[in-house]
Amino acid sequence: MGRAGWQEWGGLALLALPTMLLGLDVTALYLVVPSLATDLNPTAAQLLWIMDAYGFFIAGFLITMGTLGDRIGRRRLLMVGVAAFGVASVAAAFAPSAAWLIVARALLGVAGATLMPSTLSLISNMFADARQRAMAIGVWATMFALGMAAGPVVGGVLVAGFWWGAAFLLAVPIVVLVLVGAPVLLPEFRTGDGRLDPLSVGLSLVAMLPIVYAIKEVSVHGVGVPALAAALVGVIAAVAFVRRQLRLREPLLDVRLFTGRAFSSALTVLLVGLVGFGGTMFLVTQYLQLVEGLSATAAGLYMGPPALAMLVGALGAPLVARRVPPGVVMAAALALSLVGYGLLAVAAPGGAPGVVTGFAFVYLALGVIAALGTDIVVGAAPAAKSGSAAALSETVQELGIAVGVALLGSITTAIYRCTAQVPPGLSAAASGAYGDGLAGAVSVANDLPAGALDQARAAFLGGLNASAVLAGIAIAAAALACFTTLRHIRPLGPDGSETEVRPDNLDARG
Repeated sequence: MGRAGWQEWGGLALLALPTMLLGLDVTALYLVVPSLATDLNPTAAQLLWIMDAYGFFIAGFLITMGTLGDRIGRRRLLMVGVAAFGVASVAAAFAPSAAWLIVARALLGVAGATLMPSTLSLISNMFADARQRAMAIGVWATMFALGMAAGPVVGGVLVAGFWWGAAFLLAVPIVVLVLVGAPVLLPEFRTGDGRLDPLSVGLSLVAMLPIVYAIKEVSVHGVGVPALAAALVGVIAAVAFVRRQLRLREPLLDVRLFTGRAFSSALTVLLVGLVGFGGTMFLVTQYLQLVEGLSATAAGLYMGPPALAMLVGALGAPLVARRVPPGVVMAAALALSLVGYGLLAVAAPGGAPGVVTGFAFVYLALGVIAALGTDIVVGAAPAAKSGSAAALSETVQELGIAVGVALLGSITTAIYRCTAQVPPGLSAAASGAYGDGLAGAVSVANDLPAGALDQARAAFLGGLNASAVLAGIAIAAAALACFTTLRHIRPLGPDGSETEVRPDNLDARG
């Protein structure tokens, strides 16, 4: 297999830009919301949709866009998507109303769904050498995670120096660079006749969007009729989608990829790992701001060491996997992250260094499984299906984060509500806010008697500790499953070849 040269590495540097931008857009809005709310005066429901529309539509359209890139050309889809992302970013930056901003965020999500699988599948085409591909995917995973980590800090700086819309305008220079550089540095690759089955597209959306909505509904309001009804609709559509794909000669998604043991096992490990990461990140950021009282900017800076740990994991894992089987490296990283979950399980007031250290172990494992797990998933698929495989990897990771926030957030909230006793003598509004969660208690801190806020913080910490224990148990199971099912993938050979001894004919390669 040929080794990549300067053009391919230059292309990777170019692809790193939209990848990092996607990560920034996920978290930069956290510090933009107060300023944005003052200008646009959104309702509570509108504010929720402003936050959620982006991830909601990314998750819904990933499968369609991944396959579309295979059909019409991955570079072409990347360029169309990045141009659309730039236009939607400008529309969001100068949004005159909350409704306008919601639509712009939804369009950003659709455009983002074209970028994620396009960047990853192009990497698989550019780097035929397995060692180089693993390292390139490690860089790709790192740039997305660094974008997420930098988002709150960048958002805070831009709001302080300019106005909330400046956070969206970050996309413009990146869009220009990609549109200029892509025809020079990136190859084109396409398969099929460019046609998509409209019914399959519709079924994929009806499957994904209600399920993502149900997860988000549970994370905010708990299990209820709307969430259950949405989940039921999504499951029925998913079953119909799979049945149709099995009948089509050119399916939107080749579900037979799941018959590959390494492919399905790596996806499962990614899902469980991202559930643990997404849930703990949600709780750790709350801990830093609501328990320790740090500003959002300071809390973002505290996330710097974990981001560095992720960088080490994502770039170091492919190097270690040259001598140690990738499945063993992933299992070891997940096992090591149990130290982090253990530190989170004993988190207490004044324990920010321990909490950040614990999360750094979690982030380190994320870097390892994101780099090696994604490489296994994409490498297991035939070249013609790498866009679909990339989209599946991204979909699983998006769902993992959403499920983590919903699951661990709901557990923490349930424990809080069972243990935090509302102080007597409060107004109805203050009582409701206090009983709803720690954020509500902090919002009415001036109305609380002495010691009541400390009690609320202790109740939240009880939920965080319990959630960390449960997440740790799931991660331990994932580590064992990873070692059992993926240890047969041999280290990369000195010539960049992959010599594999998997008994299932190893993932339908080529």
